[in-house]
Amino acid sequence: MTIPTLTTARLVLKPLTADDAPQIQQRYPHWEIVRYMVSSVPWPYPDDGAESYVNNVALPDMEKGIAWFWSIRRKDAPDELMGIICLYDVEDNNRGFWLAPAFQGKGYMREASIAATDFWFNTLNKPVLRAPKAAANARSQRISASSGMRLIRTEKKPYVSGLLDSELWEITRDEWNARYVS
Repeated sequence: MTIPTLTTARLVLKPLTADDAPQIQQRYPHWEIVRYMVSSVPWPYPDDGAESYVNNVALPDMEKGIAWFWSIRRKDAPDELMGIICLYDVEDNNRGFWLAPAFQGKGYMREASIAATDFWFNTLNKPVLRAPKAAANARSQRISASSGMRLIRTEKKPYVSGLLDSELWEITRDEWNARYVS
């Protein structure tokens, strides 16, 4: 399946390419982003971290049809990568995202999340979406809660910043469509 470009009122979500690695390398390795990432993310972030991840993890998983990655860009600045959102067809970890600090607090991630989640349910026809997150990640919690997701489980998990309380949030296709599809 070819991964389509998704659009929202303000954003263009472009399928990830190897050419995105330099901008990811510039925008991603900031403590306020990385601290809530899974512990497998190297920190300090290596100089080739983005290139390695894009070429050895993200793109191969996209080719296998188990992942869908998009760069997040504003329609009025389509050459500027602001962050990444991805969907994964793996148990209890279907959506992840990050946004560079300069773009946070403006509703961009909520907008991107709605577009990607709708793709998960209404293009891929998945029955449920589950998103894990560090319990201390209040911004991510707000995005999940505002889109109708509910907390279904808590546990401890290792993150870049250490062993933290972790939450698993969920929404079903029927719940999503009752909320977002008219």
